Amino acid sequence: QVQLVESGGGLVQAGGSLRLSCAGSGRPFSIRRMAWFRQTPGKEREFVALITWSPSATRLADAVKGRFTISRDAAKNTLYLQMNSLKPDDTAVYYCAGAAKYGLGRDRTEYDYWGQGTQVTVSS
Repeated sequence: QVQLVESGGGLVQAGGSLRLSCAGSGRPFSIRRMAWFRQTPGKEREFVALITWSPSATRLADAVKGRFTISRDAAKNTLYLQMNSLKPDDTAVYYCAGAAKYGLGRDRTEYDYWGQGTQVTVSS
């Protein structure tokens, strides 16, 4: 019983930055792993980044390593994705996801809760 809502998407020029947020409600305390995925028309949803706690860890897809940072604010039940040095290839609908079980899996089938998505468009 977790609801996730993304925000922060928009239009930005190549080289710019955006920060996406994902607010949780219901039973956010039941989640031990969260992730960001992205999807473009005609393609499968692609892993971007994940974060776990107890123990804590982060993982990034090779395509965004060095440019994106995933973090969370436990007190606010909010997940973030800081995106710097954006490229046109980053254009996609970005989704946040949560899993009740701890792990480092990148397969979308491992995640139990999903937001509705937020559009990110990078020009040039």
